[in-house]
Amino acid sequence: MTSVKDFQVDDPASSDALGRGRFVFTDDYSVFDWGKMPDTIPKKGASLCTMGASNFERLEAAGVPTHYRGVVAGDEVVAVDGVETPPTEMAIDLTQVPDLPFSDGSYDYDTYHDAAGENYLVPLEIVFRNVVPVGSSLRKRGSPSTYGLDLEEWPEGPVPLEEPIIEFSTKYEEQDRYLDRAEADRIAGRADVADLESVAREVNRLVTERAEETGFVHQDGKIEVLYFDGEIRVADVVGTFDENRFSYDGQQVSKEVIRQYYKRTDPDWVEAVGTAKAEAREAGVADWRTLVEVSPKPLPEHVLRAASNLYAAGANAYLGRDLFDAPSIDAAVDRVRTL
Repeated sequence: MTSVKDFQVDDPASSDALGRGRFVFTDDYSVFDWGKMPDTIPKKGASLCTMGASNFERLEAAGVPTHYRGVVAGDEVVAVDGVETPPTEMAIDLTQVPDLPFSDGSYDYDTYHDAAGENYLVPLEIVFRNVVPVGSSLRKRGSPSTYGLDLEEWPEGPVPLEEPIIEFSTKYEEQDRYLDRAEADRIAGRADVADLESVAREVNRLVTERAEETGFVHQDGKIEVLYFDGEIRVADVVGTFDENRFSYDGQQVSKEVIRQYYKRTDPDWVEAVGTAKAEAREAGVADWRTLVEVSPKPLPEHVLRAASNLYAAGANAYLGRDLFDAPSIDAAVDRVRTL
C-alpha cells in the first residue's frame, strides 16, 4: 500500500508456525496515503528503525509480546542499545497476510480469515489519542462534544484529553475507514476486540511515559498486531515519528510537519487527493490514486535538510544518546518552526 520500508522474507510463515524476516527502513516518505513521494529525507529510515527498536525493547521488558527480534548489525541480530551506528534493518517474526478480495465495492474479510487460520496479521489499526492535534482526523469526524469535551468548536491549537480515546480503523483497504466496535470485532476475526484495546492502552502508556521522560508530548499513534495460537503480539513498528504524533516545546515533531508544509505550498495536489478519495468512495473504486491527475512537487533542499535533522535529533533525544550526527533537538525544532 503506502509503506516506505522494504520487507524481506527469510523463512515464510505457515498456518501453524511464525516465519522470520526483516524490515529494511528507507528514507522514502509518504503523506496523505500517497505512497512514495518524489524525493527522500536523509536519516529518516534509520531514525524510525532505531526508535521503533527502542520501543519494542521497552514493551518486551514490560511483558508485552511483540514480533521484534532485534536490529541487524553486520551479520548479527542485537539489541539496539548495543549498536554504535544507526541501524536500518530490524529482524522480526512473520505471520500470514492473506489476500483481501475486493468486489462489488466491498472487501471480503470472510475469505481473509478462512485463509488465515490461527496465524495472521489482524487487518486493523488500533489508534490511541491523548491529544487532538491540528490535522487530526478526529476533528473532521465529530465536534468536541462528541468526545466529551466542553467546547463548542475545535480551537486552532491542540486539545489535551483527560483519558485516551481508542479507535479502530481498517488496515488493508485503499482508504482507511474508522469502525464501530461491532464491525471492528468482526474484522478482527479470532482476536478479541477488547484484548486489542487493552494492548493498545498499554503500548500508549509506555510510549507516553518515555516521551515525558525525554521532553516530548505523545499526542497520538497506532499499533498493528498479529494473532498467533491465541496470543496477540504487537507488530509492524511502534512509537516513531511516522506512526505517532509527538510535539516538543509546542512544535510538531512528526510527519505532520511535512503534511502541513504540503498543505501550504502544494494545495492543488492536496485538494486533488481529497477529491479523488471522495470520488472513489462514491464510485466504489478501490485505488483512488488512479483518479489523481496531478503529482506532488518535490520538497526544496532546505526543507529536506530541516526534516532530516528533525528526525535524527528527535531520535537522539528520545533514545537519550547521540547516535546520529545531528543538531540539538531544540535547534532542530526551532528550524522547522520557520518552514
